[in-house]
Amino acid sequence: MNLLQAVNMEESGDLYDVYESNGPPPWAEEDLDNVECLRRKIKYYFMNPCEKYHARGRKPWKLVLQIIKIAIITIQLVSFGLSNQMVVTFKEENLLTFKHLFLKNYVDGGRDTYAVYRQDDVYDHIDYIIEQYGLLHNITVGNHEYEKHGAFYTPLTLCQEFYRNGTIYSGNETLEIDANVKTECLKVYPMSHPSLRATLPLLKLHFKRMLSVKITFVLKAINLQTVRHRELPDCYDFTVTITFNNQAHSGRIKVNLENDVDINECREWKVTGASARDPYLTLLFDGLIIMTCVTSFMLCTRSVISGIQLQHEYTLYCRDHGSKVSFSDKLEFVSGWYILIIVSDTLTIIGSILKMGIQSKVFTSYDVCSIFLGTGTMFVWIGVLRYMGFFRKYNILILTLRAAFPNVIRFICCAGIIYLSYCFCGWIVLGPYHEKFRTLNTVSECLFSLINGDDMFPTFENMKQKSSLVWIFSRVYLYTFVSLFIYMILSLFITIITDTYDTMKQQQENGLPISELQKFLSVCKDLPTSGLYRLDRNRRFSFNCCINRCRTTQERMTSEA
Repeated sequence: MNLLQAVNMEESGDLYDVYESNGPPPWAEEDLDNVECLRRKIKYYFMNPCEKYHARGRKPWKLVLQIIKIAIITIQLVSFGLSNQMVVTFKEENLLTFKHLFLKNYVDGGRDTYAVYRQDDVYDHIDYIIEQYGLLHNITVGNHEYEKHGAFYTPLTLCQEFYRNGTIYSGNETLEIDANVKTECLKVYPMSHPSLRATLPLLKLHFKRMLSVKITFVLKAINLQTVRHRELPDCYDFTVTITFNNQAHSGRIKVNLENDVDINECREWKVTGASARDPYLTLLFDGLIIMTCVTSFMLCTRSVISGIQLQHEYTLYCRDHGSKVSFSDKLEFVSGWYILIIVSDTLTIIGSILKMGIQSKVFTSYDVCSIFLGTGTMFVWIGVLRYMGFFRKYNILILTLRAAFPNVIRFICCAGIIYLSYCFCGWIVLGPYHEKFRTLNTVSECLFSLINGDDMFPTFENMKQKSSLVWIFSRVYLYTFVSLFIYMILSLFITIITDTYDTMKQQQENGLPISELQKFLSVCKDLPTSGLYRLDRNRRFSFNCCINRCRTTQERMTSEA
């Protein structure tokens, strides 16, 4: 028996040199037929599609399906993006149009600066809005119309929100106020043709107690630009809300205009001179994508289940032979690429269903649909890296990312704690003196920009010098943050990736197995073209048979002893 072991070790070359100090592996003395049964089964599972084709003549249907899926999903995304771009452009231009029509003396680019400061100005602006709304047909250059319910137009609604009761005397520093909010509303019909200024005496604004004044009305429009792209026009309902915000009671009433959009299918339409694109072909194409993703989902799910079953068999084998499978080896059987494709298929299916609903005018949630389709397409293209990993020179990138991921996560957790500490400190101390530190969100964005070397000088320059102590603190704060994150933390992050890359490159060049699973599989020298993987149906084996044979052999040897 010792002589046989020596011969086997001599034939195996350097493979068993790894175990000279730790003793032979648990499978060294096992019957080769039983061990090779499991080795070839696991090795076949980890083969790429080309190797599986040479091994058993298995057609790479999954690879072909992924290539087709990438092409049709990209076409779908581009088509939806172009259509969505027209919708977004139409909504944004209408929003800008409403601001010019209904906000007095509005100027483009006046972000967060449109406000009124006098009582007469508030009345004047409200009167201007009502007047422009009544003259809409005579002033607009678009196809905007009033909303109708039956034979009647929908009125403009003006609502004032204010504290129910209150007496405020700032000079005496006394106040008495009821915190309950009361709302008063006034309706103005556009086609009644009253004296618009005569309606204003019906409205009395309680400036000292006023929280806000909201003017709401609905306008309709048709997006005709889709005709040029062989698409049927959509009908839009714009719910315009103009808000006079006085919640701060600072003497400055901010004025803001917003619109909510509802997209509907036009009731009657007739387009001549251009052939409209058949919507049923688009729906049929989306249905084809759904079927393709469902097929891909099923195939990848089956592969994941097969990997889990094979992991269970390998774990059972090692347990029967006194060894324990590490967690990293168990993860080898669960392909992250398959899980990524499953998630991508799920997102694409949901996005395609939403897209079909949008084209049928059942849904109008363009944003939700774009999130699902965009994320699904992103994951589909990332999944291409799996097939790039079959090439040795490209595989080093994927191996580096996978090996460095745990260290990167731990590093980000530590660096994130320092980052959050700077965010909270900057928000509290510098917020009153710097517009980029007013909220936690803007603080985080500002600091992240500084890490990337962007907008550094304006961040230093825009610091108000009202307080010398705070100004000195801001310099210490910014200099330490930039020095710490750019020169130390960012350099350490790059070092982690670089060290992992060098380690993986060295291991790939040396060709030594680095895990127990790879050591176990390295004993099998059968090539995919050897023909040993092409098993007869009558001679097809399963690992359960191997386990039973191993147990029978052990019981026989025990009884003989």
